[in-house]
Amino acid sequence: MQGGGETAALLQSLEVFSDLEERELMEVAQVAVPRSFERGEVIFREGDTGSTLYVVRSGSVSIHREHLDGRRLALAELRHGNMFGELALFSGETRSATAEALEPTALVALLSGDMQRVIRSNPDIALKMLAALANRVRRVNERLISQSFQTVAGRVASTLLDQVSARQYEGAGDREVLVRATQAEIASLAGTSRESASRFLATLEREGVVALGRGKVTVHEPERLRAFIH
Repeated sequence: MQGGGETAALLQSLEVFSDLEERELMEVAQVAVPRSFERGEVIFREGDTGSTLYVVRSGSVSIHREHLDGRRLALAELRHGNMFGELALFSGETRSATAEALEPTALVALLSGDMQRVIRSNPDIALKMLAALANRVRRVNERLISQSFQTVAGRVASTLLDQVSARQYEGAGDREVLVRATQAEIASLAGTSRESASRFLATLEREGVVALGRGKVTVHEPERLRAFIH
């Protein structure tokens, strides 16, 4: 069980909770529920009922929608300090997307009743949640628009660069950056088929830009990826 102080510090790092007093933060932290998920484990599925908000403590989470033919449309990849599931708090409807752990992942879960009590005492939190949600929708729209004008190579290269940036934010160096993601996951984030993504990744490997492994890609020289973005 994670300590209330550690959870309070995590929550305070989110703009949504930044204006809460220490006492209020601790109250929220005390009712937060730690949850752990293994790689590939589904946190919730599109269409599920639910009113729990989650914050990523460690690991990463894929937010995506699934077509009837099994194809996935990746909407976001969330990491430490990112929040998701908040839409259900406001709409009361079923989940609009599926959330899945991309690696061993630790989350903090905040139940609807607890969050509603916090919001009643601090109405600005609701406005900040809606603003954060709007920003996420805007980023998804920008990515999808950008991808619609890019070649497959450009989409995959951009996706890899985004993955590299996330790892560097967590402490990875400028070279030899390990990205733990399958080729199918990279294809989903890039908005292309696995076959097309795999062909381009094989090209990158032949040119010495990356090394492919089972469920991972090592990017030797991230800056070389920019030459493929057009």
